[in-house]
Amino acid sequence: MKFITPRADARLIEEARERARQEHTTLNEQFRRWLADYVGRRERAEQAMRTIRDLQTRIRLTDLPLTRDELNER
Repeated sequence: MKFITPRADARLIEEARERARQEHTTLNEQFRRWLADYVGRRERAEQAMRTIRDLQTRIRLTDLPLTRDELNER
């Protein structure tokens, strides 16, 4: 594991530590969770876009827009 030294306002750090204590964890653990989520966000977004593109190739919509009556018939 690599060590880093983030810099932030002292008051924010203390408030974050207190919140972590209340949640029965540590500020370091919360930071590691945030970092993993931050890195994973792009991959999740890219996967979602791949899924959308895949679905777009499988679904063909014609005669749009449909009227309310046409929608109710389906």
